[in-house]
Amino acid sequence: MTTTTPLLGLDVRPLSGYIGAEIHGVDLREDLDDATIAEIRSTLHQWKVVFFPGQNIDHAQQVAFGRRFGKLTPAHPHEDAPPAGFPEILPIDSRRYARFFGTKKKVTYDNGWHTDVTALVNPPAASILRAGIVPPYGGDTAWTNLVAAYQELPEQLRDLANGLRARHSFGNFPSESEYGRKVAANPLVAIHPVVRVHPETGERALFVSPSFTSKDSEIIGFSPKQSRRILDLFYEQISRPEFTVRFKWNPGDIAFWDNRATSHLGPSDLGHLDFDRVLYRVTIEGDIPVGVDGKESELVAGEPFLGS
Repeated sequence: MTTTTPLLGLDVRPLSGYIGAEIHGVDLREDLDDATIAEIRSTLHQWKVVFFPGQNIDHAQQVAFGRRFGKLTPAHPHEDAPPAGFPEILPIDSRRYARFFGTKKKVTYDNGWHTDVTALVNPPAASILRAGIVPPYGGDTAWTNLVAAYQELPEQLRDLANGLRARHSFGNFPSESEYGRKVAANPLVAIHPVVRVHPETGERALFVSPSFTSKDSEIIGFSPKQSRRILDLFYEQISRPEFTVRFKWNPGDIAFWDNRATSHLGPSDLGHLDFDRVLYRVTIEGDIPVGVDGKESELVAGEPFLGS
């Protein structure tokens, strides 16, 4: 049975128990009023990722919609080929990734669980992803609720997590690839609290990102072996199926997620299939995470990633 919650003309349809909802009754090609934007923001905070099916907006409309929620950053710290005239847009394009990453075939930047670019001292606050070309089957994306993951930890593990900090770094790409050379020329490293306090809702989220707290990363104050065992407990928690939602893309669909309260999982089921997959992402400038103790994250390498 589908639960429908009409709010200010919006039709909000939750997709799972902990995360994800579709929003109907809004046309993103229009100049939305402030009340509608506020309702979308509120729904995002509640469900962590929201989907707008079949919108079919263009680059300019995606940028305009994103700017209603904050400053948009450039496409990516290591990306220099956005669509002409739209420096804010990151193409996630399977047609160019073989050359870029030095692999036979790759359909997304990262097909492991990750929160976007947590190696930055101010990771993006949110991301908006628009489907262009999608395969007839496969290529789904999943999201997980990091607030629920934290809340459902045993109390003793929550207490442990509250006091931990972890090093996040951007890397582990083939050094001979074009992308590997870009990363080496602009290293990004930050130390973040393992539990961050959401600046708008006050919720606590388990802020670990397997793709960034991995090689050459560790829980501060622990040996690499101890760090890996601790992180594995948290990685297992954030990937529990009950905290996730899985979305099948159709052309024109929009996904809008709170990067401060979610991780997502790109597809790994297309490498053996002859399908193209092209999506377009904009990201909203983020704040510097703050832990339960009130201390901010620490910049180790790189610069804050700011919008305009």
